[in-house]
Amino acid sequence: MNMLSIDQSTSATTAYLFSERDAPQLIYSKTHRQIYPQASWVEHDPIEILNNIKSAVAAGKLAGAELVGLANQGESCLAWDTKTKQPLSSIIVWQDTRTSRTCQLLAERGHAPFVQNRCGLRLSPYFSATKLAWCYQNAENADQLLTEGRLRLGTTDAFFRDVLTDRCETDVATASRTSLMNLDSCRWDEELCDIFSVPLAALPEIGDCNGELGEIDGLRLSSSIVDQQAALYGHGCRLRGETKITFGTGAFALTLLGPQKPDTSTAAVPTVAWQKQGEPVQYALEGGVFTAASAVNWAKDAALIHDFSQLETFSKPSLIEQGIAFVPALSGLGCPHWNEDAKAAWLGLSLSTSRQDLAQAVCEGVALRVAEILDEIETKCPVSSVVKIDGGLTKSSGFCQFLADVLQRTVELADFSEQTSLGVALLAQETTGETINLNIPTRHFTPTHNHAQSRKAFSKARTLVENWAVPEI
Repeated sequence: MNMLSIDQSTSATTAYLFSERDAPQLIYSKTHRQIYPQASWVEHDPIEILNNIKSAVAAGKLAGAELVGLANQGESCLAWDTKTKQPLSSIIVWQDTRTSRTCQLLAERGHAPFVQNRCGLRLSPYFSATKLAWCYQNAENADQLLTEGRLRLGTTDAFFRDVLTDRCETDVATASRTSLMNLDSCRWDEELCDIFSVPLAALPEIGDCNGELGEIDGLRLSSSIVDQQAALYGHGCRLRGETKITFGTGAFALTLLGPQKPDTSTAAVPTVAWQKQGEPVQYALEGGVFTAASAVNWAKDAALIHDFSQLETFSKPSLIEQGIAFVPALSGLGCPHWNEDAKAAWLGLSLSTSRQDLAQAVCEGVALRVAEILDEIETKCPVSSVVKIDGGLTKSSGFCQFLADVLQRTVELADFSEQTSLGVALLAQETTGETINLNIPTRHFTPTHNHAQSRKAFSKARTLVENWAVPEI
């Protein structure tokens, strides 16, 4: 049975066709606009992305697909009218920090401990709740639509599924990223909704990550899950401690914990990994660097490099060992620091520093930030000795080797890098009892150098960035 896997990511909509016999086939890929209305705001056009998904489905049908699965970009969210299926807001992207002040006010009112204990998440504009409240407060006729039962507030997957299947639903893994779901019951929590001023009645239903999820233009929707958890599943992580890192727009590390609810007193993010139809919930710990590939693209836009191939090999000694550091806080610092006000910076520049040096330092900064995240995760769960990686930055052998050295772990890289698409396909095919072709070669990078001193230097650079502030006039 042919399986269409759609990965609706922060930068593009990509579709692969999976089957029992053939290698995965790319059948559709299209980027969408990144909209920056003002400082700290990041938006997408929901209709533009919806049309891209429809085009991906059409391409899948032409290629003979019978099932479809969907991965979504996580915490990005919007408001819409479930009767007309029209958006009432732009998509507010997970990188957007417009609600930082709201989070600060909630913390000042003493809500942070309750929120973290109930949903596992910190008060941060990264998660959906304050963005959903913003959509509710700014959508035209929101209260009237709510009274009429037409207002919907949710993550992007719920909007797409409502329009395409006429079933307004989200999956439990995506719901766990909103700050509105009780991590014990895996249901919307009335007290959390009250704290964030999000009407519970406007939220989609929460369901499994696979099963009979509706129909999209004649194709059975058989899986739907947030992208990072899909990648964890695609990498084959099934045992406690197994870990993957995806280097996409951001860099996200996930470590599988198992069926026991994680301790919420951690700077890493307790989250639902997945819940398959008829099976218990599986949990994970997650941490993210908010700008990874987006930091490299930013370096390209700044004309530091012309093509990613220029970063295939890294100069030695590393830039951090030469005293040059880059802190990739272009959208603030996530786990374990949670400082959305931090800004990116290079430190240690001299007249001899080249553009290529600056670009390599950006990549090194991403790897060094990931090391901080795995350190935090390891305080709660031993991390596997082999860490699986995917995403755009892993096309650089120099980056992969530097990462292995910084982590002091072997990193495993599959030749097929679209592990999110693979995870969606695997979850979907399990509902049929059939298999898909998994003959995917891997490469391994083992540590050859110890960067203990480099990590201390980076920590110092990060502290300087966190303490930087423009003096008040």
